[in-house]
Amino acid sequence: MQKDGLLVVVSGFAGTGKGTLMKRLIADYDNYALSVSMTTRNPRPGEEHGREYFFVSKEEFEKTIAEDGLIEYACYVENYYGTPKDYVNSQRAAGKNVLLEIELQGALKVKEKFPEAVLVFVLPPSGKILKERLVGRGTETPEVVEKRMRRAAEEAQYISKYDYIVVNDDLDTCVKELHAIIESAHHRPSNNTNFITEIQNELSQMAKGE
Repeated sequence: MQKDGLLVVVSGFAGTGKGTLMKRLIADYDNYALSVSMTTRNPRPGEEHGREYFFVSKEEFEKTIAEDGLIEYACYVENYYGTPKDYVNSQRAAGKNVLLEIELQGALKVKEKFPEAVLVFVLPPSGKILKERLVGRGTETPEVVEKRMRRAAEEAQYISKYDYIVVNDDLDTCVKELHAIIESAHHRPSNNTNFITEIQNELSQMAKGE
């Protein structure tokens, strides 16, 4: 019998390479699906609607909230981000591990609703390297870079609420480590409750001589 896929929440400071990590995981293994989030922020160069994000207006986003069409949503740097519910459910039912690349607020909301979800926080090798990566992207002004660094300092206080961490120093190594974490999570008792119950009932009946 095909098992449902897992909800895998990947968070991290801006500039830690979360997006690249997700793309490599999808490319290297065939049992993953990347959830496409909805956002009110403007597209960056090269981004397309429906691929990186569903880019919508604030009014459309709030309408989706009212219709209970999101698993979670949060406001980050003055923009909404959220996870559409229908896509995630269909992919998990097909046996895919659904990767949710979302911010800390949304991640903790997912954990409340879905305790079996696997939460992973991606870290840079150091704070200095994080700032170098943000500056090197060339997509933000110095003021925005500083704002993201202050935000990172705040987010760092909540890392212990995640199930696992990975350090994105060498991309190849990080991809393999993340895949190993997710594979191991499939064997947690909390992700096998139906099978465990079946075994318990069977053994109980056998013990009674049935």
